Amino acid sequence: MPQALALMVQGTTSDAGKSTLVAGLARALVRRGLRVAPFKPQNMALNSAVTADGGEIGRAQALQAVAARIAPHTDFNPVLLKPSSDIGAQVIIHGRAAANLSARDYHNYKPTAMAAVMQSWQRLTAAYDWVLVEGAGSPAEINLRDRDIANMGFAEAADVPVILVADIDRGGVFAHLVGTLDLLSPSERARVKGFVINRFRGDIGLLQSGLDWLESRTGRPVFGVLPYLHGLFLDAEDALADAALDGGGEAAVLRVVAPVYPRISNHTDLDALRLHPQVDFRWVGPGQAMPAADLIVLPGSKSVQADLAWLREQGWDAAMLRHLRYGGKVVGICGGFQMLGRTLGDPHGVEGGVGSVPGLSVLDMDTVLEREKQLENVTGTLCLNAAAAVRGYEIHMGVSSGPALQRPALLLADGRPDGALSADGQVMGTYVHGLFDTPDALDALLRWAGAEGDVTRVDLTVRREADLDRLADAIEAAVDIDGLLAAAAA
Repeated sequence: MPQALALMVQGTTSDAGKSTLVAGLARALVRRGLRVAPFKPQNMALNSAVTADGGEIGRAQALQAVAARIAPHTDFNPVLLKPSSDIGAQVIIHGRAAANLSARDYHNYKPTAMAAVMQSWQRLTAAYDWVLVEGAGSPAEINLRDRDIANMGFAEAADVPVILVADIDRGGVFAHLVGTLDLLSPSERARVKGFVINRFRGDIGLLQSGLDWLESRTGRPVFGVLPYLHGLFLDAEDALADAALDGGGEAAVLRVVAPVYPRISNHTDLDALRLHPQVDFRWVGPGQAMPAADLIVLPGSKSVQADLAWLREQGWDAAMLRHLRYGGKVVGICGGFQMLGRTLGDPHGVEGGVGSVPGLSVLDMDTVLEREKQLENVTGTLCLNAAAAVRGYEIHMGVSSGPALQRPALLLADGRPDGALSADGQVMGTYVHGLFDTPDALDALLRWAGAEGDVTRVDLTVRREADLDRLADAIEAAVDIDGLLAAAAA
């Protein structure tokens, strides 16, 4: 059976445009009739997705699968690291939690992780025409070179050609590209076929002398210069999304706030609120007072006890109780839902030290973290007057119990109740990520939170598809795709 052709996109920095370029190229190649799969050997992110085969991968690879018009699969991201502290992370192999390791212990574990990476690689290259590989961070991080499986370590092992992408909007693009190339070993440097410059704004003619110098200096072509695509919406890999996309303004009919705690996870749950033209949405970071709002959303967390302690340090516990006294609404999703109960227990030390801590006590329930993670794509309906449809996914290790669950927030399609809705109707909690993504559910939740009159219908799926096509159009116009593919296949 013929093996797939492959190309690896590495970046000069984090957030240089690797995920974006892979997603756009995937859509462009699929539109040419090719079978394309995304692949990221190792990802470190707290935004994740549940796959068709019941595992967990980075959200960027799930988005790239959507771009390639295929169902997300665990082989697209065989190693996922979910940081639980500054020096430790949960290690997920082929979609399943395998261990909680310190950075030093993970370094020793890398040969095992690399074996998993190569197993996935072999399956993908046997099943697709092209595999588009995304690196992580920068290949020029000297301290990370030993046993590398995320960048050149993988490219060398799998014999994959590489292009470098750099973000000109942050400045220093020529230094980034030349410096990165210079720090590679001779064999790695030979693997780099050329460059793509991302997020350019202005007169391209004024950049030409720099492009000519770069090609002369390195002996490698610039395959294209991607323009700055204002308002482009793509699911964020990890970092908080660009505030420039936030809706609201004078058309806002509802004020929504959410805390940015240290281990916030799956904050893409709030994308539909951020993009809604009638919602004034604000992230509230450390040291910032919680502003007046109609709705508070507590998003997911990778370290619920630690993030709950952070909330208390920031004064959110008292502010939220004041918010409820004045008639405001609160939604907790996954870890945020667990925080709303009476206690949070971690008898196995899943997320840190063994023990139990008091919750915010606005829902009459208790949560215990178990060793096994629950992973499932789900559908259901909201238990509000509208009974609106919900489509989402569960990723959690907590099991909640108590009287509050007798009034569920959702009824899942398999008959299971999920979450809780307080007796006074002010507080809602759920384990289902994607709560706001379905248009009918978003409309029902905004009205529950206080929106009145005509509410604009926002469909995140339609918006995502439109922006993936817009990105692919921009790549087709600005990048020499035929030249890039020919260089990769040579």
